[in-house]
Amino acid sequence: MHVCGVMEQVFFMFVRKSALTAAAALALASLSACAPTIVSNGFQAVDVKPTDIKPGTDSRSSVLSKLGSPSAAATFDPNIWYYISQTTEKYAYYLPKLQKRDVVIITFDKDDKVKEVKSLQLKDGYVIAYARNETPTRGREVNWLEQILGTIGRGGGMINPNEVDPGQRHPGQ
Repeated sequence: MHVCGVMEQVFFMFVRKSALTAAAALALASLSACAPTIVSNGFQAVDVKPTDIKPGTDSRSSVLSKLGSPSAAATFDPNIWYYISQTTEKYAYYLPKLQKRDVVIITFDKDDKVKEVKSLQLKDGYVIAYARNETPTRGREVNWLEQILGTIGRGGGMINPNEVDPGQRHPGQ
């Protein structure tokens, strides 16, 4: 066997190993796309869970020292605190799917003692139908060609004076 034949065999052996390595890497990458990404957001209980708070015994300051600041407080009543956490799961390019949500509502009385501790889960929530209507804006709708060609020749004055203050008459009208 001469030198060219040996070199040819070494080359094909290298190509086969490279192809096998590439196939293994592709298989590993495709398998990792099947694993979900799990994300936890919001309040994360470390030592004490919000459900461990005892009505009548704990006060606002003891809740603050045990749990920390609440996720939210009620808008119109500062005596209601919310501790909110949720877990979502996402596969590859799909939208995240909500797996778990916990909302703990702690209510205080006028003496800053815990009056009530209520726990809500995902099953206690409601699906709200959002209105898909859009708020109309001033002006007219332009297509992409009008957007591109509409700025040609305007120079630095790209603002229409009628759009700045539409209720006033401007000189030249």
